[in-house]
Amino acid sequence: MRRTCFQVQTTIDDRERADALVRGVVEKRLAACGQVLGPIESTYWWDGRVETETEWMCVFKTTAKLAPRLTAFLLETHPYEVPEIVGFEMGLSSPDYSEWIHDETDD
Repeated sequence: MRRTCFQVQTTIDDRERADALVRGVVEKRLAACGQVLGPIESTYWWDGRVETETEWMCVFKTTAKLAPRLTAFLLETHPYEVPEIVGFEMGLSSPDYSEWIHDETDD
């Protein structure tokens, strides 16, 4: 039976902070894996105007049970006033990969 896993992502404006965030999440075993992608360019509305910033995307592989704890940790530690924190259930993953995510987290 496949165990439910989630992918959770956020963006952050500094590569060193992205690396530290990913390492902190994995060290706390809130995710089995964290990846930093970028730089990327984000364009968005903020304070009534369009902004464009360079950011790095942090992507985490975690369990359904830990996704809320991971989200709470990101909200507590993220430097943005309104950080992007989105996640979704992995609809397709190999059974061995799903098992590894569960084995390597605090689930």
